[in-house]
Amino acid sequence: MDLTERNNSIKDFFDSKADEYDAVHLQMMENKSAITEQLEDKISNILDLGAGTGLELIPLFNKFPNAKVTVIDRSNHMLDNLRKREFSNKIEIICGDFFEIDFGNNYDAVISSAALHHFNETDKKRLYIKIYECLKSGGQFINSDRIVDTQEEQDKLMKEYEENSKLHPHMDTPLASENEKRLLKEVGFKNIKINDLDDDRYKLLTCIK
Repeated sequence: MDLTERNNSIKDFFDSKADEYDAVHLQMMENKSAITEQLEDKISNILDLGAGTGLELIPLFNKFPNAKVTVIDRSNHMLDNLRKREFSNKIEIICGDFFEIDFGNNYDAVISSAALHHFNETDKKRLYIKIYECLKSGGQFINSDRIVDTQEEQDKLMKEYEENSKLHPHMDTPLASENEKRLLKEVGFKNIKINDLDDDRYKLLTCIK
């Protein structure tokens, strides 16, 4: 399955799960709150990739009530639920594909939660280049997401997806920590760190431009 086909399948999956999303992901709020905890106090202009219903923005706006946030998500049904949040008037909402949408520029931070673990290394690097280019010098990239420990785990999950992509288009294909770090370094990011979260399925990735 190529990238466009996979992204369309993921969109269809999340459109169908939009009304159930919060019930599942509210149990993962510590993963999402960890993003806000890493944001520098001076930030004001933020891009959120894969915001969905906006759960990670709840703690963010509690800490940064005057932040300007742009969100990009593939699923308009998910974004409909984001539009119902009390802080939705502070958000610019864009429905579209990460690989096709112009991110803009001059962001203090790019954040993401549980949204970027569906891409192979080649596509992930393309995305990281876009993230790097849209950040200010010294800007932060913070991602709370599925990341595995070893190449063997990455290869196993990718093989399972390739063998079952038609039946299960939403299967996770996270990269190994060493590959995440390598790709980010190749793009130009510095101070790259990947730390464990209490939820052992997820890790917190942080770096700066």
